[in-house]
Amino acid sequence: MRKITLLLLTIFLVSCKKEKVDGIIIGDTLFVHQSLTENRKMENLIYQALKKEKSAIIEIKNFPNGGAASSYDLGYVLTQIIYRIGEKDFANILREIPKSERNEFEGLIAVGLEYGDNDYDGKMDNKKMGSEFPKLTEILNE
Repeated sequence: MRKITLLLLTIFLVSCKKEKVDGIIIGDTLFVHQSLTENRKMENLIYQALKKEKSAIIEIKNFPNGGAASSYDLGYVLTQIIYRIGEKDFANILREIPKSERNEFEGLIAVGLEYGDNDYDGKMDNKKMGSEFPKLTEILNE
């Protein structure tokens, strides 16, 4: 009976997590490794980032993800946000972020473009940061 209760509780908690927040998809690997609390935090950060809040964008970049494929999914979250708010506005936000906090943005955005499905056609995009986001590339390489 205890195992059944634990199983049902686990299923309930997993089903409460959100895989998509205001159209932003949290990739499978990142989603699966998130606790309910982490998922709620990611949800709030995404909402704040879509409102162009600098601190939320920094927190997304630093969000604990376990590495490997989860990092690719975190990059995918970032690239979706960039497409939604626009490269120009994201570039302006990056300019306000201290250079010391800009570390890792380039790598996450690059994998989000390469392995993400930002055009939602069911395939990895395989895009390159320099051609897709030239303003961001310039700022991150300063």
